[in-house]
Amino acid sequence: MKTFMIERYGDKAGVRAGEMPDPQVGADDILVQIHAASVNPLDLRLRDGDFKVFLPYRLPLILGNDLAGVVVQVGSAVTRFAVGDEVYARPDKDRIGTFAELIAVHQDDVAAKPATLTMEEAASLPLVALTSWQALVERAHVLPGQKVLIHAGSGGVGTIAVQLAKQLGAHVATTASTAKADLMRELGADVVVDYKKQAFETVLHGYDVVLDTLGGETLEKSLQVLKPGGKVISIAGPPDPAFARELGAKPILRLAMSALSFRTRRRAKRRKVTYSFLFMKASGDQLRELTPLIDTGKIRPVVDRVFPFAETRQAMEYVEKGRAKAGKVVVAMT
Repeated sequence: MKTFMIERYGDKAGVRAGEMPDPQVGADDILVQIHAASVNPLDLRLRDGDFKVFLPYRLPLILGNDLAGVVVQVGSAVTRFAVGDEVYARPDKDRIGTFAELIAVHQDDVAAKPATLTMEEAASLPLVALTSWQALVERAHVLPGQKVLIHAGSGGVGTIAVQLAKQLGAHVATTASTAKADLMRELGADVVVDYKKQAFETVLHGYDVVLDTLGGETLEKSLQVLKPGGKVISIAGPPDPAFARELGAKPILRLAMSALSFRTRRRAKRRKVTYSFLFMKASGDQLRELTPLIDTGKIRPVVDRVFPFAETRQAMEYVEKGRAKAGKVVVAMT
């Protein structure tokens, strides 16, 4: 099958087209003919080797972390799906590789594609929708009336998280440029802080939850906008001990992750708030929870641009250089 892969870490020019054997289909797997996949910052970080310490992939590695497509084969123990079903998914972290014509995915990680969406629209959602759900519903337990800040609201995660937070009944603030302010309000933001003109930490106060998608100084400043008991959940900050335990990491790696996040956790504790790192997990069940919100238009995908499969490398460069105006960049296989 045709793929886009890397053969070594850290080589920005190393993403290349290549042939790989068709996937083996296990008893609980479905084989999906991929119609579309989306590009995520995670793909760039995997290419660069940022996670190789705790995600030791065997090279060459096919990149790509979410998909929409059609089932073409089912394993002997599969009960949820049949050949011909249209599906979407974020494969498990150990079985990524959606920049390809085919992928074998465990049935538990897959859901029926939202009927109202095109393949390209559906492919833009799994990773960012699951990230938003796991941060706001599973981790933060957002309740109606609570105040939630979503950083980088016009990004892939941000466009979905703003909508989900609003559906949960939250008062939603986001950071975005003036050019994106109207879109942010359309998606449900109550407050839009222009990060180019205002320091968000000086205008926002008393928040219950911050979803940090940027890390660095933004993460540190986010601690200031939370009220006592508040939570900052980061997908871009340093890994924490809970994540190390979740991974089943060896003691030396647990110690290293604890050290990486020590300063942030200490600052959070001093302000009587909590910090946690989120590395989202595959979940067909959670996608099924999200699908009705999508099919009723309460959460809608935001797609910036669709590239043909042959231009997957260019699509990654487009994302890396920050050219996307809002939402996701998608690769169409057919």
